[in-house]
Amino acid sequence: MAIRAQLLNAPRPTDLIAVVERLTLIQVDPTSAVAPSIDLIPYTRLGPSYRPEHMRWALERDFTLFEFNGMVRPMSDLCLYLAEMRLWPEHDRARHWLEANDPFRRDILDRLEAEGPQSSREIPDTSIVPWQSSGWTNNRNVTQMLEFLMMRGEVAIAGRRNGQRLWDLAERVYPDVVEVPRDEARRIRAQRRLRSLGIVRENAPDTPNEPGTVGEAGERATVEGVPGVWRHDPTLLDQSWRGRTVLLSPYDRLVYNRARLMDLFGFEYYVEMYKPKAARRWGYYALPILHHDRFVGKVDATADRPAGILRVDAIHEDVPFTAAMRSATAAELDALATWLGLAVSRSAYPA
Repeated sequence: MAIRAQLLNAPRPTDLIAVVERLTLIQVDPTSAVAPSIDLIPYTRLGPSYRPEHMRWALERDFTLFEFNGMVRPMSDLCLYLAEMRLWPEHDRARHWLEANDPFRRDILDRLEAEGPQSSREIPDTSIVPWQSSGWTNNRNVTQMLEFLMMRGEVAIAGRRNGQRLWDLAERVYPDVVEVPRDEARRIRAQRRLRSLGIVRENAPDTPNEPGTVGEAGERATVEGVPGVWRHDPTLLDQSWRGRTVLLSPYDRLVYNRARLMDLFGFEYYVEMYKPKAARRWGYYALPILHHDRFVGKVDATADRPAGILRVDAIHEDVPFTAAMRSATAAELDALATWLGLAVSRSAYPA
């Protein structure tokens, strides 16, 4: 159910917008050791027919998708977020900072209205009170204000230039849609979240940018050998099943919740790019290997674009690979390299 819900079974879907509508979100992360998650995740569903320009077109020309709070989401879901945008922020620190910097806020809105989309680097810092943080946002006042205005629905991301977000007035990016009341919107989003994941713990903890719980959506279930109560989407039970082999992004929602991944698949996985090299077990940007209905290992691969190769440094087998697993993994690496426009280095697996 979890694999089918995430559109990772066979046959593949064929439409990018339909994929994002089903997944509900795709995480935006700039790491491109193989490919950015915003492109690698659609590729794993759609295959080589997907091109990065399809995503850019949907975000910047057709506006069938929108980027909000670090995620690409279907524009058809915008109505489910407007009520919360209007009430944001609900915590005092952000609200007090916005109130103290209201002239700064108005400066940004006036500039965008007069000059159109701008990157944060083009907008002068006229803040009165700097943003204080122990992290990377400390004193990054323009970026912080833009992020806050996005959360309030006053500005929106209109596109990107050389990887930098371009900000514009939300009214020039978002279509005119009818706001769904907050309680109803949360109920609908919970149902959509469960359909996108297939099965989740009944009282799952929140994950970054998304609540973990799905409320009363779906039906209760237990998972054999795993304690606790789960909720599942019963519409997934009676569908036919045919698996395939996939090399997943580290930010794919099937693997993002590590506790759920261990509970459902017995698969241990962590993103190790932030660890010292000597402390990594699987590699800087290891790709989990899904073979039909089980996770069988990780691929330590890097797109070496100057050399024109997809370098495969290691294949870590969580279970002893059968000939079919080895062949399918090799075929997926070849397909991934071709999609990236690279040749594949075969040092870590046989031809």
